[in-house]
Amino acid sequence: MKLKKLNYLPLLLLLGCEDPKPPLSFWLTDPAQNILFVEQDDPSFSEQIEALPTIQINEDIGYQEMDGFGFTLSQGSALHLLGMSKEARKAILEELFGRDGKNIGISYLRLSIAASDLNEYPFSYHDLAEGETDPEMSRFDLGPDREDVLPILKQIMSINPDIKLMGSPWSPPAWMKDNKDTRGGKLLPENYDAYALYFVKYIEQMAEEGFVIDAITVQNEPLHPGNNPSLLMEAEEQREFIKSHLGPEFEKNGIKTKIIVYDHNADRPDYPITILDDPEAKKYVDGSAFHLYGGSIEALSEVHKAHPDKNIYFTEQWIGSPGNLPEDLVWHTKNLIIGAPRNWARTVLEWNLTSAPDLKPFTDRGGCSLCLGAITIDGDSVIRNPAYYIIAHASKFVLPGSLRIDSNEPEGLANVAFRNTDGTLVLIVLNTSKSAMDFQIQQGEKISKINLGAGAVGTLYW
Repeated sequence: MKLKKLNYLPLLLLLGCEDPKPPLSFWLTDPAQNILFVEQDDPSFSEQIEALPTIQINEDIGYQEMDGFGFTLSQGSALHLLGMSKEARKAILEELFGRDGKNIGISYLRLSIAASDLNEYPFSYHDLAEGETDPEMSRFDLGPDREDVLPILKQIMSINPDIKLMGSPWSPPAWMKDNKDTRGGKLLPENYDAYALYFVKYIEQMAEEGFVIDAITVQNEPLHPGNNPSLLMEAEEQREFIKSHLGPEFEKNGIKTKIIVYDHNADRPDYPITILDDPEAKKYVDGSAFHLYGGSIEALSEVHKAHPDKNIYFTEQWIGSPGNLPEDLVWHTKNLIIGAPRNWARTVLEWNLTSAPDLKPFTDRGGCSLCLGAITIDGDSVIRNPAYYIIAHASKFVLPGSLRIDSNEPEGLANVAFRNTDGTLVLIVLNTSKSAMDFQIQQGEKISKINLGAGAVGTLYW
């Protein structure tokens, strides 16, 4: 007779075992069967090997440590959440950031440093009247974020105080740029020092509010000046800014926040390599960040190969409204949840946390009018969109500090494996074939037979 999962703990404790590992659990999303991130009847381990495709897990081979899985918390997302009743907001934040029960355990958030294109209007933390300058940043202030992002962030941290935060700017203050506009243009070299201090002030004021910024990227999408806000920053300019201004300013002020370069598409691995090839810039840089609106996910490994001592992050990918769960689940799971860690990424972050039914707010002159959040909030009503399920398959189980470990990929079974710091193991599998597949996973002497429908995703945790 098979023991129910809840009976394992008291039985093992009676036998004198401490800190027992959980039994094998299996969480499934299969759009064809309308199964949406639901725990299935417990599969079990045996020692019987069948003639089936086999995913072999080798704990002895480890790769990069993971920082977490999550989303961007835009100012628009914060406004949607603030529009809910206190009770409904508390419940959905617990579901998103808690780990017990059916909660999905988001562990990493990206924040926009001042406005992103999912704002009601563009702004910086240091806007001045035309013709004014203030290189000492005496009037720097987090400003509008104090009304929306920071209150929501405080509620999130009450649920998960260990959540990691990354800040990314869409544009410097307009007065620092050659076109004096929030959209496009370049950072004037004479303002490099002032902008470096802008980052320091951001990190310091966030710390005063109780938020530790784990990392910053120097510029969101530096080769896409069409957003509002946005900035064009070529690799050579970013290299000079880091080497001679941002890095030394962080050092002078004792800032420990990681500096991450690039933060754009995988079609230009030469951009971060150009910066990292300069040893005077490289010494200040923790790693490079990527999106996948262009290029292939394997390009991340090209950067890792060129500079294996520097980290890799995946920081943004959007899903366009209204979303298509069968297609989005396969593409994002294959390329991001599985593909990014297999190519050395320490984070996988989707864009963005929430949306409204009308997809507002977004800025004029280049804001994203089709960006679909992980959830759609309408009053107190919540709809869970494709990105919710995509991230949930990793975030609930793969904890910060976990290690990606080795696993083979039989044809049709894209997968990635991790070992948490408590010794628990996680395997995320996507059936990329056109029919259901029986397969088995093998870890040492343990064997388990699994069935996965075409286009379905399963997370196994033990």
